[in-house]
Amino acid sequence: MVTKYKCPNGVRILTEKLPYVRSVAMGIWVNVGSGNERPEENGLTHFIEHMLFKGTHSRTAKEIAESFDRIGGQLNAFTSKENTCYYAITLDHHAEEAITLLTDMFFHSTFAEDDIEKERQVIFEEMSMVEDTPDDDVDERLWSAMYPHHPMGAPILGTEETLETFTKDKIETYMYEHYTPDQVVVSVAGNITDRLIHKIIELFDQFNNTNHHSKIIQTIPKFLPGQTTKESNTEQAHLAIGYEGLTIKNPDLMSLLVVNNILGDTTSSRLFQQVREEQALAYSIFSYYTAYEHAGAFMIYGGTSPEKLTMLEETILQITEQMVNDGVSSIEIQYAKEQLESNLLLGLETSNDFMNHNAKNELLYGRERTVEQTLQELHAVDEESVNRVIQMLLTKPYAKSVIQPAKGGVESR
Repeated sequence: MVTKYKCPNGVRILTEKLPYVRSVAMGIWVNVGSGNERPEENGLTHFIEHMLFKGTHSRTAKEIAESFDRIGGQLNAFTSKENTCYYAITLDHHAEEAITLLTDMFFHSTFAEDDIEKERQVIFEEMSMVEDTPDDDVDERLWSAMYPHHPMGAPILGTEETLETFTKDKIETYMYEHYTPDQVVVSVAGNITDRLIHKIIELFDQFNNTNHHSKIIQTIPKFLPGQTTKESNTEQAHLAIGYEGLTIKNPDLMSLLVVNNILGDTTSSRLFQQVREEQALAYSIFSYYTAYEHAGAFMIYGGTSPEKLTMLEETILQITEQMVNDGVSSIEIQYAKEQLESNLLLGLETSNDFMNHNAKNELLYGRERTVEQTLQELHAVDEESVNRVIQMLLTKPYAKSVIQPAKGGVESR
């Protein structure tokens, strides 16, 4: 059972005791992501995530790393289009030390100018790594084609141009505007004690941002069936097709999960069986979806040799057209629901899984959503709802992103 405490300043603290484990997972979630950035801020949310690891008034970056290594803990963070999370996983008897270190980073990072410059170079390398990974790059470019006039379509890492402009002043201004108590959720799960809970409450009761309320301005993204093509130094051609998807609170989202499972999420799916097993057009072929509070996308990826690219796209469209025209069977839906139920339950096996699950529910719904509630929604999916979602999504124009070998060996961006 999840217990929720709200500090007088607005910070929400969620705890779930799991006495059968020896670990504790703790995450500080901030309800701001790259999708909330102004154009000139693109990449700043992610840059701040990096900078919180670079040292505080009392600890250097090396001392922070050594402290977690010494207790055998894991320390990490991530930035998405909607939120940022700083988290740690430790054995239960090291949990108090871990939360002390984590909150020191969160509240007392110094943002030294030389560290800012070093981390700028690190993120330049991260950008290069994405470009050297075509299946990641083609997905990033697909988002820019689907939502070209909204920060949801901009890269989480930012661009070289925006990254060059980030300073200590910009970091602190952005955090003052967005890292406010009302936008912070602390989620802790595992073999936790009352003493640990009281310590966390004490630490976050002191969170004093006089701005009090975040200045996030949320605009609704508009999907466009855009296209983007990039020539690069690759052996394969990479294709990503994107349809406008469903938002995460859409009542048909569970039916979309079933559609995704049947179309391309498994080795028995239609895409895998027809594209890879029957026609040998691709080694990697799959469908996937992303659902946010105000936007969503349903996507298909395939990688193949350049001469087979047109055939790959045509085959994918034939398969989706067949799904539109003929629908799916009740037995396909039954098998998909069984697999999705298994995935859900197996995805809640660790303290970290529970920590993530609880925080996301709080940020999205402001309340606990039990596994049983989610399973009830899954069990309610039927042939009518699945085929309705197919018609809703796959009959509309799609966006497309292609990365293919450069002609004459010259890379074009």
